Amino acid sequence: MAADYYEILGVSKTSTQDEIKKAYRKLARRYHPDVNKDDPGAESKFKEINEAYEVLSDPDKRRNYDTFGTAKGPAFGGGGFDDFSGFGGFEGAVGDIFDMFFGNWQNQGARTRSSAQRGSDLSLELTVDFEEAVFGAEKEVEIGRLVSCQTCGGSGLEPGTNPEACPTCRGAGEIRNEQRTVFGTFIRTAPCPKCQGTGRIITSPCKDCNGQGRKPVHEKIDVEIPAGVDDGITLKLASKGEAGLRGGRPGDLYIMVYVKPHPVFERRGVDLFCRLPITFTQAALGAEVKVPTLEGFETIKVAPGTQTGTNFKLKGKGVPSLHHKARGDILVQVVIETPRKLTEKQRQLLIDFAHESGEDVSEISSGGILGRIKDAFGPK
Repeated sequence: MAADYYEILGVSKTSTQDEIKKAYRKLARRYHPDVNKDDPGAESKFKEINEAYEVLSDPDKRRNYDTFGTAKGPAFGGGGFDDFSGFGGFEGAVGDIFDMFFGNWQNQGARTRSSAQRGSDLSLELTVDFEEAVFGAEKEVEIGRLVSCQTCGGSGLEPGTNPEACPTCRGAGEIRNEQRTVFGTFIRTAPCPKCQGTGRIITSPCKDCNGQGRKPVHEKIDVEIPAGVDDGITLKLASKGEAGLRGGRPGDLYIMVYVKPHPVFERRGVDLFCRLPITFTQAALGAEVKVPTLEGFETIKVAPGTQTGTNFKLKGKGVPSLHHKARGDILVQVVIETPRKLTEKQRQLLIDFAHESGEDVSEISSGGILGRIKDAFGPK
């Protein structure tokens, strides 16, 4: 009868990949032949655990196993633990266990570490005016960063001198440690602590940068704010971060843009929104009124009988899109303003207007309607 891989690892069929991996590592530590030398069945159990993990850790193999009872589907044949060609090699379960016990491992020659190191990225915040965000602008920022030393060209060497091979790693840049196991000999490598993996040491450092290859500076950088940029967007200036080490490429500068609010307009994507106050007579009789834009004033026609909340649109007067040349619109919402102070003549004209409209203004002036509201909703 075929082995139950879930039972071997002590997990259920609904277990996640993380739960399966956790169970595998726990059992692998327990039954590893180099750890459990007193149990003669440990090596066999260890192989069984690895076989189960190799299948259940691979989504395709696990699906076939759940469906057909085998990792390769209905046409699966043979192949035990030693069949590494169908077992995924040491990149699978065996690779995991050697990572666990020996750290980074290789079964071939050690690789030389690259001495070049990329520079760090930098970031800063930049606040711009509303109009600058809409139409674009050129801004200047000041930033402190590390730049390549001009005296040594970033090498860290005093001009006219050369680095020497590291005596600790003999120029290899890494320290190698061999481990003999039941699976063969494996080599663990680590960066050389003396030369930090470069294989070379500087005996005559540059006096200008103390052998660092970089120097701190404060400099001004021009930043182009693209038209249509929105609040909170981040701009990337390639290679404007800190200089790299030993020939490594520089980092980047990231600028987080914040936009000041506008006293009139509210931005809605590529559209601008504003409220326009008009008088009662303009709304009732109709009028031509001026509407503010970011480029001056435009005139719109308000039709007779216009109500509060009526919207108008000024095409192409909004914000340019970052992705194409088209601009958004300005959306204007009219709001009818009620006069706060009236002259006696204005008051009488409005009363006459109310009478003409069939309104009983005496109820308003005498408080009749207010009295009825008080009777309905006031205390009993």
